[in-house]
Amino acid sequence: MTEQLVSLDKPTLKSATDAEIVAYLRHSAKFAEIASAAEREALILSYCERFNISVTDEEWQAAGDAFRLERKLWGNNETMAWLQQQRIDVEQWSEGVKIALLTRKLKEHLFGLAVDAAYINNRDNYRRVALSQILAPDLATANKIIHLLREENASFAALALQHSKGKQSQENGGFVGVRYLVELISEIRSVVSNASEGEIIGPVESKLGYHVLRVEKWFPTELSESVRDEIMNSLFESWLSN
Repeated sequence: MTEQLVSLDKPTLKSATDAEIVAYLRHSAKFAEIASAAEREALILSYCERFNISVTDEEWQAAGDAFRLERKLWGNNETMAWLQQQRIDVEQWSEGVKIALLTRKLKEHLFGLAVDAAYINNRDNYRRVALSQILAPDLATANKIIHLLREENASFAALALQHSKGKQSQENGGFVGVRYLVELISEIRSVVSNASEGEIIGPVESKLGYHVLRVEKWFPTELSESVRDEIMNSLFESWLSN
C-alpha cells in the first residue's frame, strides 16, 4: 500500500495585535514581569518630577545619536528598518531614549555623591579578574577534571571542550572573560577573592552545577567609569527594592 504524502504550505505568521500580545503575556505567566517593569518606570518618572529632573533638547538629541551609533543605525533607512522590526514608531522610540536619560540623571541625583564612599568601603569587590571555568554536571566529573589539571598537567581548554556544560566556557576553551568580583555569584566570589594567578579552584557547587575554576590574571583596582556605574546601579537597585 502506497503511503499518501500530504503537502503542507509554509505557515505564514501575521502580526499580533496589542490585545493578542497582552493575552499571551497573561496565559504564559509573563504578565507580572512586564507589569513590574512598567510600575518601576512609573516610579522613576514620578521621582524625576518630584526632584525637578528634566532633559534638554540637546541632551535628548545626543542620547538618541548615541543610541543609533551603538546599534550601527547609520542612516534613516537603517533606523526605520529597526523601528519596524521593533514594532514601534519614532515617537515611541524617542520617548524610550528620554526615559533612559531621565533614569541616569535620577541615579546621579540620588547617589552620585555616595559612589566614592561606597567604593572605598567595598574596594575589594571591584577588583577585576580574568577567569576560566569548566562547569561539570556532577561531582565525580569535577573531581576527575581537577585531578587531570593538577596531577597530569592536562589542557584546561581541551577539558572545557570535552566536559563543560556551560556554552560560553565550552566554546572559548574555558575562558569566561574579565569580571568584577561583585559580578560573580557568591559561591564563586568567596573562593576566588584570595586565589593566586594560575591557581586551580574547586569543585565549587552552585545551582548551575560544579565549577572548576582557574584564575588567569588579576587587574589593579581603580575607580573607572564602568566601576562607578556599577556602584551607582547597585545603590539604585537597592533603593528601588526597599
